[in-house]
Amino acid sequence: MKTSARALLALLAASGTALAASGAESEANGFLVTFFLAFGALVIAFQLAPGLILFGSMMKGLFSRPADETVMGDSGNER
Repeated sequence: MKTSARALLALLAASGTALAASGAESEANGFLVTFFLAFGALVIAFQLAPGLILFGSMMKGLFSRPADETVMGDSGNER
């Protein structure tokens, strides 16, 4: 009886890691991972439009002619 108990204990101790690493884990992403990635994509997509508008305004300002130097409200009448 002692030898069979020892053999059973040795067998369970040796096969514990093999049973733990059975490969039965899921490889699919969970709902929260998908939600997090979709949220990140939405943040990037919604920041893209204002960024492109700002970039277009910057390019327009760099490559356009300078405006007149007159100040608004100044009619040119100096006393």
